[in-house]
Amino acid sequence: MTTVLIADDQPLQRLGFRMLLESQDDMTVLGEAGNGTEAVRMTAELHPDVVLMDVRMPGLDGIEATRRITATGDRTRVLILTTFDLDEYAYAGLRAGASGFLVKDAQPEELLSGIRAVATGDAVVAPSLTRRLLDTYVHHLPTTPGPSAPAPEDPRLTPLTDREREILTVIGMGWTNTEIATRLHLAESTVKTHVSRVLAKTGSRGRIQAVILAYDTGLVKPS
Repeated sequence: MTTVLIADDQPLQRLGFRMLLESQDDMTVLGEAGNGTEAVRMTAELHPDVVLMDVRMPGLDGIEATRRITATGDRTRVLILTTFDLDEYAYAGLRAGASGFLVKDAQPEELLSGIRAVATGDAVVAPSLTRRLLDTYVHHLPTTPGPSAPAPEDPRLTPLTDREREILTVIGMGWTNTEIATRLHLAESTVKTHVSRVLAKTGSRGRIQAVILAYDTGLVKPS
């Protein structure tokens, strides 16, 4: 059973989500939050598998609420809901630790499958879309020092082997596991093992955070 907390300041929106989720045999709604502060508090109390997180809410917004929830290290995962495809708030939410994003006008089946994917540790945003997302909002990335002041290597990269660094780089380029296996001449099971180790060693909550890390550390350059 996947447990869900709905965070949205629109009562009718929350009702619609609740009716949809509770129509499923494998999902249950633990509660509803009308703002970010309530979402953080209720997550700490209820420990849902997934928080459906609206971005624009009064007081504490969904981005900061996501950041606070993921910072606890709890198993709860956050699925950001946005009004527009590639909304800049979705990018900010992913950087805050969300496991994915969906637009609010997504089909019910998309929302349900997205919740199930996030609950099992997968990313909702397909790898082929993460590059487009990050390239669109790459101006949000911190400015890197010039040649006269080279930046020290990010400590999150230090534990990686050469192969794992290569895997992180191609994850950042949006390659799927199948593409990695084909292009690097590896068994797909080996790729999955490498990806799992990269996520663990870098402290990435999921594939999306690994993509962001690849950009942040300069392993992947915006096109």
